[in-house]
Amino acid sequence: MSNPVYLALDLPRLDDAKALATRVKAHVGGIKLGLEFFCAHGHHGVHEIAHIGLPIFLDLKLHDIPNTVAGAMQAIHVLEPAIVTVHAAGGRAMMEDAKAAAGNGTKVVAVTMLTSLDERDLMRTGVNGSAHDQVMRLAELSEAAGLDGIVCSGHEVGAVHKEWKQGFFVVPGLRLPEASVGDQKRVVTPRKARDDGASVLVVGRPISRADDPVMAARAIEATL
Repeated sequence: MSNPVYLALDLPRLDDAKALATRVKAHVGGIKLGLEFFCAHGHHGVHEIAHIGLPIFLDLKLHDIPNTVAGAMQAIHVLEPAIVTVHAAGGRAMMEDAKAAAGNGTKVVAVTMLTSLDERDLMRTGVNGSAHDQVMRLAELSEAAGLDGIVCSGHEVGAVHKEWKQGFFVVPGLRLPEASVGDQKRVVTPRKARDDGASVLVVGRPISRADDPVMAARAIEATL
C-alpha cells in the first residue's frame, strides 16, 4: 500500500463528502465510511464515494448473532468494500461467520477496544485489567477466528504485530504532535503507528475539519 492513510469521511451532507474526498484524493490511500455516513446515505452514498476511485473501508462495527452478521456481510457484497469491521466482542462464532460471508476481496477486521475508551471505562463495563491486556486477548481471538486483522490504538499495535506477524492492523485516533485530541483518549502520531506495524492509518477531523484539508492531508502524508 503506497499511502496507508484512509480519510474518515463522516460528513452529514453527501455533496460535501464527495467534494472533500475529491479534493484530497491525491494525498490519501482510501476512504473510511462509518455508521453516521452509512445510516444517512446507505448503498447509494457508498457508490457515489466509490466513483472517486479510492478503496472503500466500511467501518460498520457489526455486532450481533452470527447469522445476522453473516447476512449483513452478504448484503454489502455489491459495494465491494476493501475493509469491513466487526466487533471482536461478538465472539469467535460471529467472527468466523462474518469472514465466511465476506466477499473475496474484502478484509474483515475486528474492533478490539475503541480509542475513545480507557481503563476506567473498561471497569465500568465489567472488564478488569489493562487496555493492553484486553486488546491482546481480543486480537488472539480474532486471529483464531480467521479474520484478517484488528482495529486497535497505536498504543497496542506494536505488541499485537509482534504476536501476529501477518495481521492487518487498522489504527484510528491519530494526531500530529500538539494537535487537539478531541474525544480520543489513547492517541499516537501517524508516523509512530506506522513504524509499529499499522497497515492502515485512519485520520478524520485533522483533515476534514482543517482550514485547508489538502494541506492537512499533505502534512500527514509527509510524515510517513
